[in-house]
Amino acid sequence: MSELVPSLQAIVPAGGAGTRLWPVSRRSRPKFLLDLTGSGRSLLQHTYDRLVPLVGPAGVNVVTGVHHRHAVAAQLPDLRAENLIAEPSPRDSMPAIGLMTALIARRAPDAVVASFAADHLVEGEEEFADAVRQATAAAQSGYVTTIGITPTAPSTAYGYVEAGAPLGLSGAPDATAVSRFVEKPDADTARSYVESGAFRWNAGMFVARADVLLRHLGEQQPRMREGLDAIADAWDGPERATTLKRLWPTLTRIAIDHAVAEPVATAGGVATVPGTFKWTDVGDFAAVAEALGAQPGEVTVLGDPALVESVRSGGLIVTDRRTVSVLGVDDIVVVDTPDALLVTTTTHAQQVKELVARWRDAGRDDLI
Repeated sequence: MSELVPSLQAIVPAGGAGTRLWPVSRRSRPKFLLDLTGSGRSLLQHTYDRLVPLVGPAGVNVVTGVHHRHAVAAQLPDLRAENLIAEPSPRDSMPAIGLMTALIARRAPDAVVASFAADHLVEGEEEFADAVRQATAAAQSGYVTTIGITPTAPSTAYGYVEAGAPLGLSGAPDATAVSRFVEKPDADTARSYVESGAFRWNAGMFVARADVLLRHLGEQQPRMREGLDAIADAWDGPERATTLKRLWPTLTRIAIDHAVAEPVATAGGVATVPGTFKWTDVGDFAAVAEALGAQPGEVTVLGDPALVESVRSGGLIVTDRRTVSVLGVDDIVVVDTPDALLVTTTTHAQQVKELVARWRDAGRDDLI
């Protein structure tokens, strides 16, 4: 087991439906609860497994929706009950991270908090641990710090972080200032970013001292900070439920990137350290195929391989219930579930969410 990182508390926002992974991922069974690697462990469990060596079981904190609280607790039996909180409704990542940070700050004022998505995959434990340690050191110096992933291709599926001048921080030799965050670019722009060597993928990993993050939140989103403080103050008393119910819907729905990271970066308060480990957000079926080690011209199966026969075909097939046969097709994605069948290509994997929207517009909430 790795040496624990002093003062570090991990926050894992476990939300989102993963609509690009429909029909496997649903509102009732979201992406983070699924085993998309064939390992027998869900994405949430993988996240927990890589954080425990750095923060210990007591240092992992999860924020999820009320409808998924019991499923999260079942998948993470060693997670402390007080470290699992349920938000009444989705408000994006900033309210979730902000509330858990406010609660952590009340029991450990000197804590450093680090947010990691529940539904991403990482390979390279030593590299991941080194990046977290450097990010924590930079955070101790007062920076909001992000771990930027070294890009392996000019992807248009991710946002980017532009690294600036080195900061010369003790314990974080690779830390640089963040010049700016940029949204998902077009293909030509992404190519220029990667060729420049100054840009990294934004994986949504943020590390900061709890007091620093809350101070920035108060400056950038004062009404949210006020509401979260009121909820946190009532958390251990009889008014928790009524205070949460009254104030949570009033909080702005916004991601931590837009609420804090981007404006603070403009003022020079954000640092980045490089993540040289292999990372994916498993954001669509093309990413699932890659995570499973798919090879060009071959069919990769998630589920029971005995149910699949392929001839001169390539792509991804997800099935555990019905036989699937493919002949003479490349780049195909077939996803078979009890009530829905998806047929597409890895090229169009990012657009699967459009089908979800169409079924929703058609009133088929049973499919969502």
